Order: sequence, then C-alpha cells, then structure tokens
Amino acid sequence: MAGSYDDRDGVIWMDGEMIPWREAKVHVLTHALHYASCVFEGERAYEGKIFLSRDHSERLLNSARLLDIPSRWTVDEIEAAKEATLAASGFKDAYVRAFMWRGSGEDMGVASSKNPVHLAIAVWEWGAYYGDAKTKGAKLDISKWKRPDPATIPSKAKASGLYMICTMSKHAAEAKGCSDALMMDYRGYVAEATGANIFFVKDGEVHTPLADCFLSGLTRRTTLELLARRGIKVHERHIMPEELDGFEQCWLTGSAAEITPVGQIGPHTFTVGALTLAIASDYEKLVRGRLEETPTPMEEAVA
Repeated sequence: MAGSYDDRDGVIWMDGEMIPWREAKVHVLTHALHYASCVFEGERAYEGKIFLSRDHSERLLNSARLLDIPSRWTVDEIEAAKEATLAASGFKDAYVRAFMWRGSGEDMGVASSKNPVHLAIAVWEWGAYYGDAKTKGAKLDISKWKRPDPATIPSKAKASGLYMICTMSKHAAEAKGCSDALMMDYRGYVAEATGANIFFVKDGEVHTPLADCFLSGLTRRTTLELLARRGIKVHERHIMPEELDGFEQCWLTGSAAEITPVGQIGPHTFTVGALTLAIASDYEKLVRGRLEETPTPMEEAVA
C-alpha cells in the first residue's frame, strides 16, 4: 500500500463501525486538532497476531486517564475492535494504530469536558521504519530540543502533544541526511530518539537511559527481558552525552522501529556488533512465536 494516507482502499474502525478508508473523517473544529487532546498506540502484527496487544490497549487507556480523556471503551472492547480491523484489512504482517481523541462539541477553548471522545483503529502495511538501517545501522543527529520535565506534562502518556518537538527534531535530522535524532532530557542526560528508546553496549554490558522523564516503551521492556534471558548485565541509569564516545554498540527499540542498530550519532560511531544482532534476532523470533527456551549461542544467533 502506498500513497497519501487519506486516499487508500480498505476500512478504518471508528466508534464501533467499519468506515470506508476515505470516509473516516473529522470536523476541522475537532478539539484534538487545535489542542492536541489525543492519545495513541503504535503496534505491529506478525503472522496475524498483534504483539503485546493487550499491553498496548491498557497503555492507551492509561494515557487517556493521564490526559483527563474519559474512555467509553474497555480493554476487552478495544481488543475486539483491533482484531476485527486487522481481519478486515486482510494483512498478516501490519502496523496497527489505535487512537482516542476529543472531538467537536460545545467546547472550543482550552477546556474540552463537554466534547465527545472518539476511538479509531487503522491498519496498514509498513516495512522497516528506518529502511536499510537494520543491516547498516541508522545515522542519528543530535537534537536541540529536550524531553520535558514531568512536572510540565504527563511523560508516561503516549500523547500526540508530546511528539511535536520530535517532529521538529526529525525534520532537522532528515535535512542533514540522518534517519532520526537523539534527544537529551531537560537535565541534559541522554534520553531517547524521536520515537524509540535507546541502548548502548560497553565491555559486554548494556547501558540504557533511566526512563524517569520519558515513555518506557513496551519494546524497551521486552528488550530488557531478552537481555536478562541471555544473562547480560544491564545498567539503567542517567547517561551523560560525553559518554557516547566510550560505547561500542548502540541500538533503538520501538514497536515501529523494532530493534534497529545505530551506526552513528553526531560525531560518534558504533559497530553493528554481535550483541546487537543477537538481540535483534531474538526479538524477531519472539514476535513470531519462534523463540527457543534456551538462548541460542551468540555466534549462531548472528550467523
């Protein structure tokens, strides 16, 4: 599937109905369009099954709660809607976007409590988020924008408003020939990329930023479990930018990004090494239900 996202065949689940793709529309005075009163989830289906589907649905409702958006739907109802939409799409390997927002109503200022809440689910085919970076390693810029203090906005919510500085950061990165950008947090610590968490390797051990002011992704959580399964020591801690020179390997994690190696961040270079490839291989097997109970030896995992 290619072309503009508003001009495609298929259906989108919207407030309990399957709507023809091109007819799934909202009014220009939708509150979310003006004030970012929207939360969402990005998920992937593999061989007809959405990976960590229920976890995503639970997080969607938690994000809505954090942004004072009351849901009319339960986790079970969202799960059923996602399954129906995936089946209607005809895709087995696909990206699933569930999102909830404040629509048009009596309120058109900052307040929106009088406006109805809507839920939609769209499914489409989406290949590697970073193109050929899975083999070559992504190239990252270093953003001038920082992840905000949790006292300014609920950082544990997957909310559309939190992504505007990510969009600006990614635009600036792409203008420099990069795939993405690394963002620091409001204190100056290494945080994450614009839509993915980050991991580093040094002397056989893994270091990843402490997720105390940004979203700790479900793929991040899964990666930590895969590393524990292999007996790899992990340090979740604050990482200073000047430490980047000392790391040997680096990768990104996210539902869209999956596990993508990083070859460069600004002036810092990394090897697409054995541990990166092994964890990426483990993840690919896990999401397709093919991960063995006993970890594959490192040399076999990356062969």
